[in-house]
Amino acid sequence: MTSTTERARAGRVSALTRSSAFLAVCIVVMNVATYGFQIVAARLLGPEQYGGVASMMALLLVVGVVQLGLQATAARRVSADPNRPREIERTMLAVTYRASAGVGVLMLLLSPVMWQLLRLDSVVPAVLVALGAVPLTIMGGQAGILQGERRWPELAAVYLAMGLPRVVIGTLAMLLRPTEAAAMLGVALAACAPAVVGWWLLRRRARAPRRPELRPAVTEMLHSSLALLGFFVLSNLDIVIARNVLTDEKAGLYAGGLILTKAVLFLPQFVVVVAFPAMSTAGERRRALLSSLAAVAGVGVIATLGAWLLSGVAMIFIGGGDYSAVQHRLWLFAVLGTVLAALQLLVYSVLARQHRTSTLLIWAAVIGLIGLGSQQGSLNGLVLTVTAADGVLMAVLLVLSLWHLRNERPSLQT
Repeated sequence: MTSTTERARAGRVSALTRSSAFLAVCIVVMNVATYGFQIVAARLLGPEQYGGVASMMALLLVVGVVQLGLQATAARRVSADPNRPREIERTMLAVTYRASAGVGVLMLLLSPVMWQLLRLDSVVPAVLVALGAVPLTIMGGQAGILQGERRWPELAAVYLAMGLPRVVIGTLAMLLRPTEAAAMLGVALAACAPAVVGWWLLRRRARAPRRPELRPAVTEMLHSSLALLGFFVLSNLDIVIARNVLTDEKAGLYAGGLILTKAVLFLPQFVVVVAFPAMSTAGERRRALLSSLAAVAGVGVIATLGAWLLSGVAMIFIGGGDYSAVQHRLWLFAVLGTVLAALQLLVYSVLARQHRTSTLLIWAAVIGLIGLGSQQGSLNGLVLTVTAADGVLMAVLLVLSLWHLRNERPSLQT
């Protein structure tokens, strides 16, 4: 009886770890750990030093569009053609390694520019961002293969390796030396962990009988990365604007509020990961998009109410008393995070359909935000302007997506 009970329990555990629900939990853990690093950084470094770290983390997210472009391309291609997994794996890994080298070299060349633009203490933190971008880019292609094959336990392991080491190694680095450079050194070292895990999981499956054709995958990756670049520039541009139109103290306060924004943005990230294969299938796209938007909106409403009713509790995670001036505005930052989360889902819906003209709308919103944001001189004015600009783009993309899905022929394949 005991052995039967143990086998049944082991079977339930195995089924749970192989489900999308387990993946969702691991993604939430990754995001909590990732932003736990920013919470710790805000407390250990203070508003002025943390403003620089926040701007570099925003830069790393923008650079990460290549990683996400690789992941989206790999996941879509593996899902669309499950009969050639080894060949697609080899193709995507070849593209991944080339892309990671290119990203690293480009970021190193631009590090002096980033030093001046972000007003950092020295060029060292910008160089460390460049080094950390290489393994993070590699992780993108690896995760996309696992996502396309629906290997949820393995993908969950990669995500955990992306989040937990950052908060652990980053905290240790800042405790030893509370500076911008130490914080980014911890980030760069931790970035190697998910790439190592991904290599281990795919180490025996990357060979194919013939030389892969890279050009179609590269073209799709570039188009996906361009759309995602537009989104991440849009979603991280405000901290750069804040550093240039607000005082150092107010920019630091704005960065503290953005901790909540980013948490709300990435909290429902598992919805995008799980829904993406369905959004890539013509017959399931409309249902997947609408149900996913409902889930994202539900998370956002709960987060906004929590930030409004429990702002004192939320301040514990923002950075404590040094950021008290932003407490009564936290619900605004939660609204901004909700809008960005819905916008992110719509961008991935566009990628799943390979509808590339919508990218122009994203970049038009970037230009508009630069013009409007540069005219702001207060924290309230900036956050309201950013929320309005993102909200208009979200509404336009939603209307266009529903129109295209309604008129899409059932036989259309991507």
